[in-house]
Amino acid sequence: MSEQKSNIDDKKFSLKKIPKKPLFVVVFVLINIIVIAITAFSEFGNSANAAKLEDVKINGWFLIPAVICFLVAITAEIHKYVVMMREMNKKENFDLAHARKVARRTVLLGKYYDSITPAAIGGQPFQIYYMRKNSGLSAGVSTSIPVFGMMAGQLGFIIIALLCFLFGSASIDNAVLIGTAFFGLIFYAFWPVMVLIATFLPKSTTELINKVVAFLAKIHIVKNRKATTAKVELEVAEYAKCVRRALKTKGLFLKTILLSLAFNTLIAMIPFFVLTAFGGDVDFLPCFVTTVAVTSAVYFVPTPGNAGAAEGAFFVVFSALSTGYVFWAMLVWRFFSYYIYILIGPIIYFIMHLEKKRTENGKAKDEKNQK
Repeated sequence: MSEQKSNIDDKKFSLKKIPKKPLFVVVFVLINIIVIAITAFSEFGNSANAAKLEDVKINGWFLIPAVICFLVAITAEIHKYVVMMREMNKKENFDLAHARKVARRTVLLGKYYDSITPAAIGGQPFQIYYMRKNSGLSAGVSTSIPVFGMMAGQLGFIIIALLCFLFGSASIDNAVLIGTAFFGLIFYAFWPVMVLIATFLPKSTTELINKVVAFLAKIHIVKNRKATTAKVELEVAEYAKCVRRALKTKGLFLKTILLSLAFNTLIAMIPFFVLTAFGGDVDFLPCFVTTVAVTSAVYFVPTPGNAGAAEGAFFVVFSALSTGYVFWAMLVWRFFSYYIYILIGPIIYFIMHLEKKRTENGKAKDEKNQK
């Protein structure tokens, strides 16, 4: 199959289109506000013991490194996509400014869709759709970049988690959490491991898929065995093709892994600074290892942004605070890890709408001047 043609249909990824009228933009923003309000109430609405905001004492200086961690992490993730676009670009002329713009929107809108769809299934399809429409690269490369970016991100987290479990688990006294985290890591590792196996051992992958689907059909989890097997085989084959395409680019794998390690490390550092800002007496290593363990433990929860389970699980991290402060500390953490993406999404769409209107007006003026 050539790079201009892919088994993945563009229509499959047409999840959202830029609103065509200002009214649609306003409605879209209002819908997002409602989603945030409902989610926030479900997560934090029962916090009757929360201290009054005016009574909360915060050391704001420790929130500065939390903000820096978030900004540098997002910058690393965006740069990862710029690197992939540059390294996999077959054209002589590479527009760095355009690549940064596309990468920025691909990352942030991808995380927006991850945040509003169950089990974070919407982010990557949108990223593929957006890149194929806006990157200027071939369809095959535009499909490969989000897939390879996701793979590198998951592998980066797996490396950090394994290092934490092997060398840092002794710093926390919670065997149940570590056990749950290992279980979650299996879910986290399943897809990238399958794709890597499919990339280098395609026949073995087919046999493994058949056995797994057969088992799931036997216990009545899968209803249509043949259709499910065919679908999974097609998806794994497509992903494997994307990985092979990316691996042919010298040095790209190492660069994306390093940037993914930076992103995941910085994000996992944020709870420590939030806890310290709210007066928590915690050491960095136990807090970091616990954060990674909890992130792994809630991965398989099929709710948007792991809503509900994330708060319950992360209570282990924030329990170092007094009861009244836990609410506000977790709210700040959830802003960095979840709500900020839901807020950024509509803003980017509004900017895209203005850009589209400006382009249309410019074309209309040119046509008028020509007449």
